[in-house]
Amino acid sequence: MGLTMDQTNWAESFQGRRVLITGHTGFKGSWLALWLEHLGAQVSGYALPPPTSPSNYVTSAIGNLFARETTADIRDLALLQAAVSLCKPDVIFHLAAQTLVRRSYADARATFEVNVMGAVNVLETVRKIRRPCVVVVVTSDKCYDNATSPRPHRETDPLGGHDPYSASKAAVELVTQAYRKSFFPPLDLPRHGVKIASARAGNVIGGGDWAADRIIPDAALALSENRPVALRNPESFRPWQHVLDPLCGYLTLAGRMLASNNPEICSAWNFGPDPAGTATVRDLVEE
Repeated sequence: MGLTMDQTNWAESFQGRRVLITGHTGFKGSWLALWLEHLGAQVSGYALPPPTSPSNYVTSAIGNLFARETTADIRDLALLQAAVSLCKPDVIFHLAAQTLVRRSYADARATFEVNVMGAVNVLETVRKIRRPCVVVVVTSDKCYDNATSPRPHRETDPLGGHDPYSASKAAVELVTQAYRKSFFPPLDLPRHGVKIASARAGNVIGGGDWAADRIIPDAALALSENRPVALRNPESFRPWQHVLDPLCGYLTLAGRMLASNNPEICSAWNFGPDPAGTATVRDLVEE
């Protein structure tokens, strides 16, 4: 089953809705906040301070958009539960995470704590408040086992991950599935009203991304300093996508979940470009 990216009903879907974004100070989270505010949602945020300087959160004055904003760690269950209780969200987009592969080698424990227990805290909070809502847990296309097949991954492919970051995202998928099946079974939606899906995307580029070890920021910095761009894996193919493309997918998914009790939507979803749109790291930097 696929999702058609029909934007015509987005305003109707989110107008006046209470939406909580975890990780709203980050790259994708800040863009999602802008988009939801434009659609007329009452947006609340829960996150640490911006992870980079500069940041899209500061540049675009994201903090001015929120009905309520909590500066706190996703690992703090008590603060998260208090924030969710105040927000009373119709929709939760969970994006708070440690997002960098190389950092996961330097601090594997924190990566697992933030990514895995952060997701547990969000889902446990939803279980405790007993309020019908839509939850979109954002993971990564790196949640899959590194198979040798050249085809794009399907949602039913085995989960895995050789590095701590990828393994943590695979674990988040398992956590999400466990909560969905144990506490919020999709076939029993009329009873509990909690709809949970996960969204898998990666290789996201665009304005406002200033994270370390990211190809576009690294290239921009090198060029601004008149030095060569260092490429770690120049011939690797990646399914690059602009930041607004996966966000389009997240909004479409949440909108469909709001509008329907179709249990098939409460599942895992891949969001990526057409396979013909892949390019090597070298091609991207040269472009």
